[in-house]
Amino acid sequence: MNRLNERDIINIFAQELGINDLDDVSPVSKNLVLKCDMLVSSTDVPPQMKPWQIARKSVVSCASDLAAKGARPTAAMVSLGLPAGTARVFIKGLAEGFARASREFGIKIVGGDTNEAAELVIDCCMLGEIVSKMPLRSGAKQGDLVVVSGLFGLPAAGLSILLKGSRASGDFAQRVADSVLEPTPRQKFGVALAKFFSSSIDSSDGLAISLYEIARNSGVDVWVDTIPAATGVEEFATKYGLDAKELIFHGGEEYEIVATIPRSKFRQAKLSAKRARVNLYPIGIVKKGQGRVYVNKKRLEDRGYVHFSQR
Repeated sequence: MNRLNERDIINIFAQELGINDLDDVSPVSKNLVLKCDMLVSSTDVPPQMKPWQIARKSVVSCASDLAAKGARPTAAMVSLGLPAGTARVFIKGLAEGFARASREFGIKIVGGDTNEAAELVIDCCMLGEIVSKMPLRSGAKQGDLVVVSGLFGLPAAGLSILLKGSRASGDFAQRVADSVLEPTPRQKFGVALAKFFSSSIDSSDGLAISLYEIARNSGVDVWVDTIPAATGVEEFATKYGLDAKELIFHGGEEYEIVATIPRSKFRQAKLSAKRARVNLYPIGIVKKGQGRVYVNKKRLEDRGYVHFSQR
């Protein structure tokens, strides 16, 4: 019997519950949306991550999905599963991380629940307010430009250093470590530009998967002609015999926004990005198709981080 992965499980529940438009956040009223995300220590937490960074990351995951939909986070509830005997200093560290995230992202954490668990589990449920409109994954049209909020590959390089013994020095070492231990959602980008998006998604499961989600849900093909490589990633990959394309497209753990913008709105979007002091990187174009993604005319593998998958 085939093993179910995360997509399979979500599709089963969506079918039973009659949910037709699967997306990262769910509307609960005209302007309010809801998002839940779960962090599990064995799959989401590198050993080097401090308790406050763990708590902060659990909030980042929700804030990033809201940002991709042009929503400002307003309030959150956080539920904790804690192993018996968890030290007071660790719990205080978690509390510090939630307090930092609350201040940093403008979120009021209003409560939650605690329970005993075999390992640390944090479930964050966040309410957000749509600023202008909420773009779905399914709105990309032929001729739209494909854009991203940042450059890719740093977290995958960072995990290679933290978990596999690769080394780096100087500014690059600091950048890759920060990208893993203290990721930042692109809130300003999403709030400023979502009104121009025909489709959008957060990229935390990997750039390739994010592009495929847009292509598949919109019934189009995505053609990437500019690879959004972060400075130093290609040199790092060459030094350690790694595949830079793997780090950039399949590594995951980025909290960037991937979106499409109608060509007629791109000039306005660039002006808005400049006013908001955020970067806007065009990387390709949407073409007529059936849910495929190409990079420099070669088919890209639909692969990244999927829970329950055999990788």
